[in-house]
Amino acid sequence: MILKEKNTLVGLDIGSRTIKAGEIAATHKGVSLKRFGMIDIAPGMIEEGAVKDCQGASQAIRKLFKDNHFKNKNVAISIGGTSVIVKKIVMSAMSEDQVQETIQFEAEQYIPFDIAEVNLDFEIIGPNEHNSNQMDVLLVAAKQEIIDGFVNLVQMADLIPCVVDVDAFALQNIFEFNYDVTEENIALIDIGFSKTSLNILKGNTSVFMRDVSLGCGQIDQQIVSLIDCSVEAADKIKLGQESDKISGEQLTEIVGFIVSDWCLEIRRALDFFYSTYPEDQIHRIILSGGGGHIKEFRHLLAIETSAEVETINPFQQLAVDSGEYESSYLQQIAPQAAICLGLALRKVNDK
Repeated sequence: MILKEKNTLVGLDIGSRTIKAGEIAATHKGVSLKRFGMIDIAPGMIEEGAVKDCQGASQAIRKLFKDNHFKNKNVAISIGGTSVIVKKIVMSAMSEDQVQETIQFEAEQYIPFDIAEVNLDFEIIGPNEHNSNQMDVLLVAAKQEIIDGFVNLVQMADLIPCVVDVDAFALQNIFEFNYDVTEENIALIDIGFSKTSLNILKGNTSVFMRDVSLGCGQIDQQIVSLIDCSVEAADKIKLGQESDKISGEQLTEIVGFIVSDWCLEIRRALDFFYSTYPEDQIHRIILSGGGGHIKEFRHLLAIETSAEVETINPFQQLAVDSGEYESSYLQQIAPQAAICLGLALRKVNDK
């Protein structure tokens, strides 16, 4: 991976409550963190993986870039949620050009959307292990209106969208950059505000992927229901701000209830994986996103899955100027920075 200055992109992770931006570059110290910043946005601007308030969100992005001195206008963004389908399919062995010609016909049997309304992409994984005349292909389909919404948002912020990726792939990118890749099965789980992405890797190949509609926003909503406050106030309480309207015991009870629900849904997804790959066990889970720092979640998930659970450190292999970014700050925001830094590893003109 050579990150020449003219080829670098700013990774822009546009979440439901927080927008993150990161830029990395090759220097004499190695691959370095050049810039990073994040900004909270009001509830409702980005909802269910779609842009709802383009004007407000674009203003937030412009402020994020200005306040953190980003000069590069070329960006990589990603999408996720129920509007994106990622599926491994089996096709007859053929060239990439032939796949390009036939993929739309093949995709129709796997995509629950009108095929005329989706953007299709694919990657040939390699020969099928059960039939040498066939090959495994990773099929990616996203609703065109969702892509258009995010591209329009980026353009309204006076930026140039060069790459549109998938959240789970960006997370895989930053994991492979920072950690040794082995043949063991590893589950990458990103707990965002309203969406959780699960990507199971075998070596450097994604073998199972799923997005579910749950996240840290559930904790906020429970707090709002209990003490009748704003979502913004609930978010601050969730992150540790004391309030005379809710006790520590009540907050612990809310968090415990929500993370139990998360673990149940993740367990269901893993059980589905095990039904497809009965001989493959997952012994390691890497968490990212806003939920990555919740101790109760990590502890309960380890018990429920009988796996080692840890929180990702996307800065692990990056040279960082300690005068610019304190280690305590990077540790605090590490789980939320993962996707945007995975996007920052992409280059201009990437597929």
